Amino acid sequence: MDEKRIYKPLDVLSNDEIKEMLNRNQLDELLTLPLSVSENHTNWKFAQDICAQLSNHESPAVRANAVLGFAYIARTKGKLEKHIVKPIVLRELRENHQYNWRILDSIDDINMFLKWKLGKSATEGN
Repeated sequence: MDEKRIYKPLDVLSNDEIKEMLNRNQLDELLTLPLSVSENHTNWKFAQDICAQLSNHESPAVRANAVLGFAYIARTKGKLEKHIVKPIVLRELRENHQYNWRILDSIDDINMFLKWKLGKSATEGN
């Protein structure tokens, strides 16, 4: 991994700022958007919807961070809609090989905080 990682607090974004970032579709912004929204937005459903939207992005990194965003919501808000989140997470587990480790970590967190059993056959060896 040659990329330099910079750790900083996640931005607290207004709904207008979030919409602007989605419209700009700039990769560097979209990589952190699901994390910022999931960690800091007061409306868990809004955050879940943003993550669901970003889970269809062309970039596997953005999609993986959208799944990680679900884990943040599970940890900070204690809520997710299983009928929406489960198919997305399992699709990314099957298809997003580049970020499989992040998907697996996210599944572990979702399962722990929400008492779900997503991807149990895939995560039992971890």
